[in-house]
Amino acid sequence: MGLKPLILLSLVFILFTFVSAKAEMPTSNYEEAREVARQAYIFAFPMLENYRTMVLQAVIPNSFNEFEHLQGLLGPEFREIVRPNNDTVFSAAWLDLRNGPVIIEIPSICERYFSVQFIDMYTHNFAYAGTRTTGCRKLTVMVNGPSSFVEISDEVDEVFTSEGNFVFCIVRISVNPEMPGDINAVMKIQNSFMIEPFGAFYGSQTSSSNKSIAFPHFSQEKAESAGFISYLNFLLGQLEIHPSEKALIERFGLIGIGPNLPFNENDLQPEMITAIEKGIEDAMSTIFRPFEKLGVTKNGWSLTKRIFGNRQQMQGKYEIRAAAAYVGLYGNDLEEAYYPISYVDADNEAYDGSNYDYKIHFESHEIPPVEPGGFWSITMYGDDQFMVPNPIDRYSIGDRSRLSYNDDGSLDIYIQHDSPGPDLESNWLPAPNGPFSLSLRMYLPSPRALDPLYCPPGVAKERPQN
Repeated sequence: MGLKPLILLSLVFILFTFVSAKAEMPTSNYEEAREVARQAYIFAFPMLENYRTMVLQAVIPNSFNEFEHLQGLLGPEFREIVRPNNDTVFSAAWLDLRNGPVIIEIPSICERYFSVQFIDMYTHNFAYAGTRTTGCRKLTVMVNGPSSFVEISDEVDEVFTSEGNFVFCIVRISVNPEMPGDINAVMKIQNSFMIEPFGAFYGSQTSSSNKSIAFPHFSQEKAESAGFISYLNFLLGQLEIHPSEKALIERFGLIGIGPNLPFNENDLQPEMITAIEKGIEDAMSTIFRPFEKLGVTKNGWSLTKRIFGNRQQMQGKYEIRAAAAYVGLYGNDLEEAYYPISYVDADNEAYDGSNYDYKIHFESHEIPPVEPGGFWSITMYGDDQFMVPNPIDRYSIGDRSRLSYNDDGSLDIYIQHDSPGPDLESNWLPAPNGPFSLSLRMYLPSPRALDPLYCPPGVAKERPQN
């Protein structure tokens, strides 16, 4: 029969056994269903957010396995991923690995910071290339899916293997805003990144067309109802379930969850739908109170611990993963970038640019410590977690800005709705005329910034707004 047919037959048998077992053993206990739904929704939330983004960026435009280069820094017009950075130029590609591996050619980038982040369907950062991990040399990377079995040649420098058929690849390249023409130099670097199907890279005539698949239409309303199960079942059918989570997925089967299982909430009793949706509400009450899970608060800053990482680093940390996806999908590993976040001032009161002006004062020894080649910034976000339009188009401020330091080496940054005046405007981070929050990003943070976690000074109220 041959090895491949035997493997396929075994997979069909396993899937049939699993589906049959789950179809016969749904729970009729509403309290049990509520608790299982709570656990399942927390598990699924990062995957749902990831799928929503993939549908928007790759499924609808049919743009898998090709880079999209954003040729400029992100601003308030970008509303696809919450809390985006305003520090680096992005390139991104959604990889479809169902047809086999893809090859990514990364050019040599030695004159500036860059990273290439690989994110799987669980939202684990399963691999990195770039300044910190692989250095500045030219690199040929093979990205494998869970079912890829190919011979690797000497032409490939790195092999990264995903647990799922779809991978999000994010390239971040630093821009020096003080250097004229630097954005043009970065655009040339972006255009040097290449994606090729495995066969094309090796000169094979094998078709590179992707297998047909029916991607479910994404509805946020459905994703926040019992209908989320249909999305999760589809996604589970497109990945490899980790051995450590097989028992968990089987437990989720009590409410109809399983790889590729059909699900129609209209087939459920109204009481069961109510139980599942109460479980979702319970999950949301945990997910939407993120800083109870993501770190400790000091000086009005949440010092975010490790909330993104690979499977080993994030194993079993489902509440942290869900809350992290809520506050900022696709965040970096802690060693790549450290993100203190602040929703309250030094008096533990929520920021409101309509009521107060604010100032953050760094003593010279308090300025964020980063490694050579790294940098730091503070970015402003409105109540909806996106950047806020302002009259000077400044959405972040940091050590790449034209800052004015005090004579003793200390630094003042003015955070307010109206300009602090011409003499201070170089150090002004414009705020909305209402609620806001702040993110401090440190790229390549110094080891002393991570143990213990660096804490910025508290943001102080200045004079009230009239």
